[in-house]
Amino acid sequence: MIGGTTSVQPDGSVHGENDAYEQARYIFARQIRLLSQIGASRNDVVSVDAFVVDMSDSSAIAQAYTEIFHDVRPLCTVVGTTALNRPSQLVEIKMTAVKD
Repeated sequence: MIGGTTSVQPDGSVHGENDAYEQARYIFARQIRLLSQIGASRNDVVSVDAFVVDMSDSSAIAQAYTEIFHDVRPLCTVVGTTALNRPSQLVEIKMTAVKD
């Protein structure tokens, strides 16, 4: 399991500030890199939960999800929330993978 991940970079800035699509792409790429560190891949992902500040951004998140998981299709749930840590953060994603 990869806990809630946002697009905050090591220097503290927010990647894709105020852009849900860019934030989701960044988060998915970051999480896939983390999976690779333990010998897993996107093919092992079984569930994705995205938390968004504005539900109208769910299509942007779905676009980023589809680009990464187009042929894998793990369960994906998008949940609205009132806020994340910073006003410029629009998306937080957690992921579950099962490696045989």
